[in-house]
Amino acid sequence: MTNSHIAAVTHALLAARADKSPIDPTPLLTELQNAQEAQAVQEQVLEALAPNQRIPARFWKSGGPSRQSDIANTALLESGIWSSPAKAGDHAFNIRLIEIEIAFKTKRSVTAQEAVNMTQEQGHGLIDALTVSIELVDSRWIQNDKASPLLKLADMQSHGALVLGDWLPYSEREVHRDWSKQRCTVKIGDNPTREFIGTHSLQDPRWVIPFWIQHATNGNVTLPAGSIVTTGSWCGMPAAQAGDLVVAQFDGIGTASVQL
Repeated sequence: MTNSHIAAVTHALLAARADKSPIDPTPLLTELQNAQEAQAVQEQVLEALAPNQRIPARFWKSGGPSRQSDIANTALLESGIWSSPAKAGDHAFNIRLIEIEIAFKTKRSVTAQEAVNMTQEQGHGLIDALTVSIELVDSRWIQNDKASPLLKLADMQSHGALVLGDWLPYSEREVHRDWSKQRCTVKIGDNPTREFIGTHSLQDPRWVIPFWIQHATNGNVTLPAGSIVTTGSWCGMPAAQAGDLVVAQFDGIGTASVQL
């Protein structure tokens, strides 16, 4: 999918990344008309930044504000996937917002035909392992809150980097985990530790899996075994600063950390 509107937003985002400086979204607020156009921008930016990265991507983010809302899915740059304990080093960030999440890994490949009518139970059955993840939220737009939802979607859903903890096998115990009682904490720099219980917007982070797989296999492609998706924040998006150590912990699952 190509048109002048998609090209304009793609050019702006690539320029912001190249200059390591955010740009004003105001002139572009009406360029994109729907999610499909925003996702086309995502694809073109990803292709420009990582032309040799495999299709479909191995790493994804997926989520939404409620079960009644559309689930948004974004393929991620492999260069921004870090193992915990991670160090951001000289990685450029315009903002540093923190989301603590749960990520899942698939145990086998999935075809587009399988994905079409995938149920929640079938999606859960694809899980091989889970881990604690920290998404570093960033933006290529000046005053990110002034960017339209479509411009944020085009900007890889405001993704900066993703930190993954140690993988926990998806055992029978995990199948029956009560996510409504799941406790997690986040510690950012010298700020007090913050605690959250059952605060995932979709009640169960596994909810995104069928929607993610349907999106990832669009175009009659097969999603390979070992694909990974992170599934949305439990803590909102608290801010961090350069130099902060961020530590996320989920009871019974594990921890992840990143030094900014």
